[in-house]
Amino acid sequence: MYKISDYDYDLPKEMIAQTPAEPRDECKLMVLDKKTGDTEHKIFKDVIDYLEPGDVLVVNNTKVIPARIYGQKTTGAKVEILLLEKTEEKNSWKCLVKPGGKIKVNTEILFSEKLTGIVTHHNNDGSRIIEFVGEDIWNEINRIGETPLPPYITKKIDDDSKYQTKYAKKEGAVAAPTAGLHFTEELLQKIRDKGIQIEEVTLHVGLGTFRPIDVEDIRDHKIHEEFYEVKQETYEKIKKAKKEGNNIVAVGTTVVRTLESIALDDKLMGKTGIYIYPPYKFKIVDKLITNFHLPKSSLLLLVSAFSDKEIIMKSYEEAKKENYRFFSFGDAMLLK
Repeated sequence: MYKISDYDYDLPKEMIAQTPAEPRDECKLMVLDKKTGDTEHKIFKDVIDYLEPGDVLVVNNTKVIPARIYGQKTTGAKVEILLLEKTEEKNSWKCLVKPGGKIKVNTEILFSEKLTGIVTHHNNDGSRIIEFVGEDIWNEINRIGETPLPPYITKKIDDDSKYQTKYAKKEGAVAAPTAGLHFTEELLQKIRDKGIQIEEVTLHVGLGTFRPIDVEDIRDHKIHEEFYEVKQETYEKIKKAKKEGNNIVAVGTTVVRTLESIALDDKLMGKTGIYIYPPYKFKIVDKLITNFHLPKSSLLLLVSAFSDKEIIMKSYEEAKKENYRFFSFGDAMLLK
Protein backbone atom coordinates (compact mmCIF):
# COMPACT_ATOMS: atom_id res chain seq x y z
CA MET A 1 0.00 0.00 0.00
CA TYR A 2 2.86 2.41 0.76
CA LYS A 3 5.18 1.63 -2.17
CA ILE A 4 5.11 4.32 -4.86
CA SER A 5 5.87 1.68 -7.49
CA ASP A 6 2.36 0.32 -6.85
CA TYR A 7 1.01 3.57 -8.28
CA ASP A 8 2.95 3.45 -11.54
CA TYR A 9 1.56 2.64 -14.96
CA ASP A 10 2.67 2.90 -18.59
CA LEU A 11 0.94 5.41 -20.83
CA PRO A 12 1.52 5.77 -24.57
CA LYS A 13 2.39 9.39 -25.39
CA GLU A 14 -0.46 9.63 -27.88
CA MET A 15 -2.97 9.19 -25.03
CA ILE A 16 -1.86 12.45 -23.39
CA ALA A 17 -4.42 15.01 -24.56
CA GLN A 18 -2.80 18.02 -26.25
CA THR A 19 -6.02 19.95 -26.81
CA PRO A 20 -9.29 20.14 -24.87
CA ALA A 21 -12.50 18.52 -26.05
CA GLU A 22 -14.83 20.71 -28.09
CA PRO A 23 -17.42 21.29 -26.85
CA ARG A 24 -16.08 20.91 -23.33
CA ASP A 25 -18.82 18.61 -22.09
CA GLU A 26 -18.50 16.14 -24.99
CA CYS A 27 -15.40 14.42 -23.61
CA LYS A 28 -15.62 10.85 -22.34
CA LEU A 29 -16.75 10.16 -18.78
CA MET A 30 -15.95 6.96 -16.93
CA VAL A 31 -18.42 6.41 -14.12
CA LEU A 32 -16.72 4.27 -11.47
CA ASP A 33 -18.36 2.66 -8.47
CA LYS A 34 -15.67 3.36 -5.89
CA LYS A 35 -16.57 0.28 -3.82
CA THR A 36 -17.22 -2.43 -6.44
CA GLY A 37 -15.07 -1.15 -9.32
CA ASP A 38 -17.98 -1.43 -11.78
CA THR A 39 -17.65 1.03 -14.67
CA GLU A 40 -19.92 2.72 -17.18
CA HIS A 41 -18.74 4.68 -20.22
CA LYS A 42 -20.62 7.92 -20.87
CA ILE A 43 -20.00 11.43 -22.15
CA PHE A 44 -19.37 14.20 -19.66
CA LYS A 45 -22.73 15.96 -19.96
CA ASP A 46 -24.31 12.72 -18.64
CA VAL A 47 -22.82 13.57 -15.24
CA ILE A 48 -26.10 15.30 -14.40
CA ASP A 49 -27.79 11.87 -14.32
CA TYR A 50 -25.64 10.95 -11.31
CA LEU A 51 -26.49 14.08 -9.30
CA GLU A 52 -29.61 14.26 -7.14
CA PRO A 53 -31.71 17.27 -6.05
CA GLY A 54 -30.28 18.50 -2.75
CA ASP A 55 -26.72 17.47 -3.62
CA VAL A 56 -24.03 20.15 -3.51
CA LEU A 57 -21.60 20.41 -6.42
CA VAL A 58 -18.49 22.18 -5.15
CA VAL A 59 -16.21 23.89 -7.69
CA ASN A 60 -12.88 25.71 -7.45
CA ASN A 61 -13.16 29.27 -8.79
CA THR A 62 -9.42 29.97 -8.98
CA LYS A 63 -8.20 31.66 -12.16
CA VAL A 64 -4.93 30.82 -13.89
CA ILE A 65 -2.65 33.84 -14.14
CA PRO A 66 -0.30 34.58 -17.08
CA ALA A 67 2.56 33.48 -14.86
CA ARG A 68 5.38 33.14 -17.40
CA ILE A 69 7.12 36.46 -18.08
CA TYR A 70 10.19 37.21 -20.19
CA GLY A 71 12.63 40.01 -19.46
CA GLN A 72 16.28 40.95 -19.50
CA LYS A 73 18.95 42.11 -17.09
CA THR A 74 20.51 45.54 -17.49
CA THR A 75 23.39 43.74 -19.26
CA GLY A 76 20.93 42.58 -21.95
CA ALA A 77 21.02 38.92 -20.83
CA LYS A 78 17.61 37.27 -21.26
CA VAL A 79 15.65 36.05 -18.25
CA GLU A 80 12.48 33.96 -17.90
CA ILE A 81 10.47 33.95 -14.69
CA LEU A 82 7.52 31.92 -13.52
CA LEU A 83 5.31 33.44 -10.83
CA LEU A 84 4.61 30.85 -8.12
CA GLU A 85 2.69 32.69 -5.42
CA LYS A 86 2.19 36.16 -4.02
CA THR A 87 4.05 36.95 -0.82
CA GLU A 88 2.78 39.05 2.08
CA GLU A 89 4.94 41.94 0.88
CA LYS A 90 3.12 44.28 -1.49
CA ASN A 91 3.95 43.67 -5.18
CA SER A 92 6.32 40.79 -4.35
CA TRP A 93 6.09 37.25 -5.72
CA LYS A 94 7.91 34.01 -5.14
CA CYS A 95 9.26 33.05 -8.58
CA LEU A 96 11.30 30.49 -10.45
CA VAL A 97 14.00 32.15 -12.54
CA LYS A 98 15.89 30.89 -15.61
CA PRO A 99 18.83 30.86 -15.86
CA GLY A 100 18.82 30.58 -12.08
CA GLY A 101 22.52 30.58 -11.27
CA LYS A 102 23.24 34.08 -12.54
CA ILE A 103 20.37 35.94 -10.89
CA LYS A 104 21.70 37.33 -7.61
CA VAL A 105 19.97 39.42 -4.95
CA ASN A 106 19.53 43.06 -6.08
CA THR A 107 19.55 42.06 -9.76
CA GLU A 108 17.23 44.32 -11.76
CA ILE A 109 15.10 42.70 -14.48
CA LEU A 110 13.42 44.76 -17.19
CA PHE A 111 10.15 43.24 -18.43
CA SER A 112 8.75 46.17 -20.39
CA GLU A 113 8.83 49.95 -20.45
CA LYS A 114 6.23 49.90 -17.69
CA LEU A 115 7.45 47.00 -15.54
CA THR A 116 10.70 46.11 -13.81
CA GLY A 117 11.55 43.69 -11.05
CA ILE A 118 14.16 43.60 -8.29
CA VAL A 119 15.36 40.30 -6.82
CA THR A 120 15.07 40.83 -3.06
CA HIS A 121 15.68 37.33 -1.72
CA HIS A 122 17.16 33.97 -2.72
CA ASN A 123 15.26 31.07 -1.12
CA ASN A 124 16.77 27.75 -0.06
CA ASP A 125 14.63 25.87 -2.59
CA GLY A 126 16.19 27.80 -5.48
CA SER A 127 13.27 30.18 -5.96
CA ARG A 128 13.60 33.97 -5.69
CA ILE A 129 11.45 36.75 -4.29
CA ILE A 130 10.97 39.46 -6.89
CA GLU A 131 9.48 42.87 -6.10
CA PHE A 132 7.72 44.37 -9.10
CA VAL A 133 7.92 48.10 -9.77
CA GLY A 134 5.60 49.99 -12.09
CA GLU A 135 2.43 52.05 -12.25
CA ASP A 136 -0.17 49.41 -13.02
CA ILE A 137 1.70 46.22 -12.23
CA TRP A 138 -1.06 43.63 -12.52
CA ASN A 139 -2.43 45.01 -15.81
CA GLU A 140 1.07 44.96 -17.27
CA ILE A 141 1.69 41.36 -16.13
CA ASN A 142 -1.62 40.40 -17.75
CA ARG A 143 -0.57 42.16 -20.95
CA ILE A 144 2.91 40.66 -21.35
CA GLY A 145 2.64 37.35 -19.47
CA GLU A 146 1.90 33.93 -20.95
CA THR A 147 -0.30 31.22 -19.48
CA PRO A 148 1.98 28.36 -18.40
CA LEU A 149 0.78 24.98 -19.64
CA PRO A 150 1.75 21.69 -17.98
CA PRO A 151 5.09 20.24 -19.17
CA TYR A 152 3.40 17.30 -20.94
CA ILE A 153 1.35 19.62 -23.19
CA THR A 154 3.67 20.47 -26.05
CA LYS A 155 1.24 22.36 -28.29
CA LYS A 156 0.36 26.01 -27.69
CA ILE A 157 -3.35 26.63 -27.33
CA ASP A 158 -4.94 29.20 -29.61
CA ASP A 159 -7.07 30.68 -26.84
CA ASP A 160 -6.03 30.98 -23.18
CA SER A 161 -9.67 30.73 -22.09
CA LYS A 162 -9.55 27.03 -22.99
CA TYR A 163 -7.30 26.57 -19.94
CA GLN A 164 -9.76 28.37 -17.64
CA THR A 165 -12.97 27.05 -16.13
CA LYS A 166 -16.19 28.88 -17.02
CA TYR A 167 -16.47 30.07 -13.40
CA ALA A 168 -12.82 31.15 -12.91
CA LYS A 169 -12.69 34.49 -11.13
CA LYS A 170 -10.07 34.64 -8.34
CA GLU A 171 -6.62 35.13 -9.85
CA GLY A 172 -3.71 33.23 -8.35
CA ALA A 173 -3.30 29.74 -9.86
CA VAL A 174 -0.38 28.69 -12.06
CA ALA A 175 -2.29 25.60 -13.23
CA ALA A 176 -5.98 25.06 -13.90
CA PRO A 177 -8.22 22.93 -11.68
CA THR A 178 -8.74 20.72 -14.70
CA ALA A 179 -11.79 18.69 -13.64
CA GLY A 180 -13.73 21.93 -13.96
CA LEU A 181 -12.73 22.47 -17.60
CA HIS A 182 -15.47 20.06 -18.72
CA PHE A 183 -18.38 22.20 -17.56
CA THR A 184 -20.20 24.48 -20.00
CA GLU A 185 -22.53 27.32 -18.98
CA GLU A 186 -25.44 25.26 -20.32
CA LEU A 187 -24.55 22.18 -18.28
CA LEU A 188 -24.11 24.24 -15.11
CA GLN A 189 -27.54 25.78 -15.64
CA LYS A 190 -29.15 22.37 -16.19
CA ILE A 191 -27.55 21.18 -12.95
CA ARG A 192 -29.01 24.17 -11.07
CA ASP A 193 -32.40 23.61 -12.69
CA LYS A 194 -32.39 20.03 -11.36
CA GLY A 195 -32.22 21.36 -7.79
CA ILE A 196 -28.50 20.87 -7.20
CA GLN A 197 -26.65 23.63 -5.38
CA ILE A 198 -23.39 24.82 -6.92
CA GLU A 199 -21.00 26.28 -4.36
CA GLU A 200 -17.57 27.83 -4.93
CA VAL A 201 -14.34 27.51 -2.99
CA THR A 202 -10.91 28.86 -3.90
CA LEU A 203 -7.63 26.96 -3.97
CA HIS A 204 -4.78 28.45 -6.01
CA VAL A 205 -3.24 25.47 -7.79
CA GLY A 206 0.56 25.48 -7.63
CA LEU A 207 3.29 23.84 -9.70
CA GLY A 208 3.63 21.14 -7.06
CA THR A 209 0.54 19.51 -8.51
CA PHE A 210 2.72 18.14 -11.36
CA ARG A 211 5.56 16.91 -9.16
CA PRO A 212 5.97 13.13 -9.16
CA ILE A 213 6.72 11.40 -5.87
CA ASP A 214 10.38 10.43 -5.90
CA VAL A 215 10.60 8.44 -2.65
CA GLU A 216 9.81 4.73 -2.49
CA ASP A 217 7.68 4.97 0.68
CA ILE A 218 4.80 7.36 -0.03
CA ARG A 219 4.66 8.32 3.66
CA ASP A 220 8.06 10.03 3.30
CA HIS A 221 6.86 12.43 0.58
CA LYS A 222 6.69 16.14 1.44
CA ILE A 223 3.61 17.55 -0.25
CA HIS A 224 3.30 21.07 -1.65
CA GLU A 225 1.26 23.75 0.13
CA GLU A 226 -1.46 25.77 -1.58
CA PHE A 227 -3.55 28.77 -0.50
CA TYR A 228 -7.27 28.16 -0.03
CA GLU A 229 -10.28 30.18 1.05
CA VAL A 230 -13.93 29.30 1.69
CA LYS A 231 -16.70 31.69 2.69
CA GLN A 232 -18.43 30.94 5.99
CA GLU A 233 -21.88 30.81 4.34
CA THR A 234 -20.60 28.35 1.73
CA TYR A 235 -19.24 26.01 4.37
CA GLU A 236 -22.49 26.25 6.35
CA LYS A 237 -24.49 25.21 3.25
CA ILE A 238 -22.15 22.25 2.69
CA LYS A 239 -22.43 21.15 6.33
CA LYS A 240 -26.23 21.49 6.26
CA ALA A 241 -26.52 19.38 3.08
CA LYS A 242 -24.21 16.75 4.55
CA LYS A 243 -26.23 16.62 7.77
CA GLU A 244 -29.44 16.15 5.75
CA GLY A 245 -27.96 13.14 3.97
CA ASN A 246 -27.25 14.79 0.62
CA ASN A 247 -24.09 14.15 -1.36
CA ILE A 248 -21.17 16.55 -1.45
CA VAL A 249 -19.73 16.25 -4.96
CA ALA A 250 -16.22 17.64 -5.38
CA VAL A 251 -15.17 18.88 -8.81
CA GLY A 252 -11.49 18.03 -8.72
CA THR A 253 -8.82 17.06 -6.24
CA THR A 254 -8.28 20.73 -5.30
CA VAL A 255 -11.82 20.89 -3.92
CA VAL A 256 -11.21 17.66 -2.00
CA ARG A 257 -8.03 19.10 -0.47
CA THR A 258 -9.85 22.30 0.49
CA LEU A 259 -12.87 20.68 2.12
CA GLU A 260 -10.94 17.93 3.88
CA SER A 261 -8.46 20.53 5.21
CA ILE A 262 -11.28 22.51 6.78
CA ALA A 263 -12.73 19.34 8.30
CA LEU A 264 -9.35 18.62 9.89
CA ASP A 265 -8.37 22.02 11.31
CA ASP A 266 -11.53 24.17 11.11
CA LYS A 267 -9.83 27.08 9.30
CA LEU A 268 -11.68 28.66 6.39
CA MET A 269 -8.58 30.34 4.97
CA GLY A 270 -4.88 29.58 4.93
CA LYS A 271 -2.35 27.28 3.34
CA THR A 272 -3.07 23.60 3.15
CA GLY A 273 -0.42 20.94 3.06
CA ILE A 274 -2.93 18.11 3.43
CA TYR A 275 -1.55 14.89 1.98
CA ILE A 276 -4.24 12.33 1.22
CA TYR A 277 -3.20 8.75 0.54
CA PRO A 278 -4.62 5.29 1.40
CA PRO A 279 -6.12 4.50 3.89
CA TYR A 280 -7.35 8.08 4.50
CA LYS A 281 -10.96 8.34 5.74
CA PHE A 282 -12.88 11.16 4.03
CA LYS A 283 -14.86 13.49 6.28
CA ILE A 284 -16.89 15.54 3.78
CA VAL A 285 -16.65 14.48 0.14
CA ASP A 286 -19.03 11.75 -1.10
CA LYS A 287 -18.47 11.82 -4.87
CA LEU A 288 -15.54 13.04 -6.93
CA ILE A 289 -15.27 14.29 -10.51
CA THR A 290 -11.66 14.21 -11.65
CA ASN A 291 -9.37 13.63 -14.62
CA PHE A 292 -6.91 10.78 -15.17
CA HIS A 293 -3.72 11.57 -13.27
CA LEU A 294 0.01 11.14 -13.77
CA PRO A 295 1.72 7.95 -12.62
CA LYS A 296 3.34 8.19 -9.17
CA SER A 297 1.57 11.48 -8.41
CA SER A 298 0.00 12.65 -5.15
CA LEU A 299 -3.28 13.08 -7.06
CA LEU A 300 -3.31 9.42 -8.07
CA LEU A 301 -2.81 8.57 -4.39
CA LEU A 302 -5.75 10.79 -3.47
CA VAL A 303 -8.16 9.07 -5.87
CA SER A 304 -6.84 5.68 -4.70
CA ALA A 305 -7.68 6.68 -1.13
CA PHE A 306 -11.15 7.77 -2.26
CA SER A 307 -11.78 4.38 -3.84
CA ASP A 308 -9.23 1.57 -3.64
CA LYS A 309 -5.75 1.23 -5.17
CA GLU A 310 -6.56 -1.96 -7.08
CA ILE A 311 -9.86 -0.56 -8.37
CA ILE A 312 -8.24 2.67 -9.56
CA MET A 313 -5.28 1.00 -11.28
CA LYS A 314 -7.64 -1.46 -12.98
CA SER A 315 -9.91 1.39 -14.13
CA TYR A 316 -6.88 3.19 -15.63
CA GLU A 317 -6.03 0.08 -17.64
CA GLU A 318 -9.63 -0.05 -18.83
CA ALA A 319 -9.45 3.64 -19.78
CA LYS A 320 -6.40 2.90 -21.94
CA LYS A 321 -8.22 0.06 -23.69
CA GLU A 322 -11.19 2.36 -24.33
CA ASN A 323 -8.92 5.10 -25.75
CA TYR A 324 -9.56 7.66 -23.05
CA ARG A 325 -7.41 10.79 -23.15
CA PHE A 326 -5.28 11.47 -20.08
CA PHE A 327 -4.14 14.40 -17.91
CA SER A 328 -5.13 18.09 -17.96
CA PHE A 329 -6.98 18.31 -21.29
CA GLY A 330 -8.11 14.69 -21.11
CA ASP A 331 -11.30 12.85 -20.25
CA ALA A 332 -13.02 12.62 -16.90
CA MET A 333 -13.98 10.13 -14.24
CA LEU A 334 -16.84 10.25 -11.76
CA LEU A 335 -16.19 8.24 -8.61
CA LYS A 336 -19.45 7.48 -6.83
